Amino acid sequence: MYMLRCSDGTYYVGSTRNLERRLEEHSLGVVPSYTSTRRPVELVFAEEYDRIDDAYAREKQVQGWSRRKREALIRGEFGQLPGLSSRARDKR
Repeated sequence: MYMLRCSDGTYYVGSTRNLERRLEEHSLGVVPSYTSTRRPVELVFAEEYDRIDDAYAREKQVQGWSRRKREALIRGEFGQLPGLSSRARDKR
């Protein structure tokens, strides 16, 4: 699972079996996708998984997160992640 910061400041979350190749594809804009019109892109976070289905599940999880929660993940502030969930905010 990986996260890119796009030129417009948005984040793209994806998963792949070959991160180096996929980053090149994003950088060149060869695959029509969210990032192809938001280049250049910068890799800001990556996690490795033994199984692609685990990476895909994590991708879907992070895609559902708020910008603040994604940025906490990027900064490595793992202890803040539960408090940034919508359920935690609703309880306040």
